[in-house]
Amino acid sequence: MNRPSSRRSWTVLALATAVLMGTASCGPTEDDAEEAGLGRHFSLAAAGDVLIHPQLTEQARKDAKATGKGANGLDFGPMMAGIKPVISKADLAICHFEPVAAEPAGPYEGFPDFQVPPQIATTLKDVGYDTCSTASNHTLDHGRAGVRRTLDALDAAGLRHTGSARSAAEADKPLVLEVKGVKVAQLSYAFGFNGREVPEDTPWLANRTDFDAIKAAEKRARAAGAEVVVLSIHWGREYHAEPSGAQVRLARRIARETSIDLVVGHHAHVVQPMEKVDGTWIAYGLGNQIARHDVPSGVTEEGVIGWFDFSERAGHWSVRARYVPTVMVVPEDRGDDAPAKGAPSDHRLYDAAAELRAHHELSGRQRARYRLAFERTEGTMLNRGADADGLRPLETLPG
Repeated sequence: MNRPSSRRSWTVLALATAVLMGTASCGPTEDDAEEAGLGRHFSLAAAGDVLIHPQLTEQARKDAKATGKGANGLDFGPMMAGIKPVISKADLAICHFEPVAAEPAGPYEGFPDFQVPPQIATTLKDVGYDTCSTASNHTLDHGRAGVRRTLDALDAAGLRHTGSARSAAEADKPLVLEVKGVKVAQLSYAFGFNGREVPEDTPWLANRTDFDAIKAAEKRARAAGAEVVVLSIHWGREYHAEPSGAQVRLARRIARETSIDLVVGHHAHVVQPMEKVDGTWIAYGLGNQIARHDVPSGVTEEGVIGWFDFSERAGHWSVRARYVPTVMVVPEDRGDDAPAKGAPSDHRLYDAAAELRAHHELSGRQRARYRLAFERTEGTMLNRGADADGLRPLETLPG
């Protein structure tokens, strides 16, 4: 067999490095990828829990008065604008829609039985999301009617979804999306529903975690043409940065006994590590994308966008994992006192590194908050040894 010249070998290697590392000065082209033998490829972004607490609804009301935009007096756009540059550039972006959607004019409810403005779905679409997982411990907060409202709201916004269903036929049909000519399936499962049981006469209403069910769902997705399968899973212990033993055991079983290509986790409301298990990336917990707990702890306002580059070689898909630390800044509750200098006056979601890079007028307080969010998230991301498998931030902190 003829061997390529030394120069040809180095050219292919350089192009492959450019495609995977994103370091080419003008960016790799489709022709570059073909020339490097990488075949088809696409990027996938997945983020943490979308959980609209009452304080965020009030912020959306305040912002609508300022912008004159939104619907029914609510505009969630300004709150989420800070992460749009990341989400919108992914070839496929996946959100986790945890609560139940209310009617557009309400009533709205917070914890424990969420009913949130469906207007958030329009903002998620505008930010760049393509599809959402809907299986969570809150899926059944308002029964079958709540599931229907939620999925109707996502449909109206143009978002695909999986994890709950309005009918047996909808539940049985795998969600398969075409991304740059690649058929990608998404699965969604949750460990339970806060003590509520799926009604016996509607077993298809929401997906409860069961290994055999997940394995069978992957098989159906492959039969429907899926070349890549992504599992969104609601699991683990709330407010624990370390994955539970049950999470780790299930992750290993999924990696070793299925052909699922990527697992992205939710529910903890704080960031948990990523880990590569037998060639499969497991993001144990992406924290909160947008939420406002009654007692902010700092870590509940931090999240991470997982960024995954899929590349096909000889019919096999490889995945390179990166991450983007995010932070939700919240106004201080100081009673009648004047806010401290530099304290935030609005709820806003930011890409921590991008804010440090773009805004030279930040106060020392702001810089410290964004840097803390980035560095704390980075430490958590890597504490199961993922750095040895190449896990890196999508963008580093400025010096």
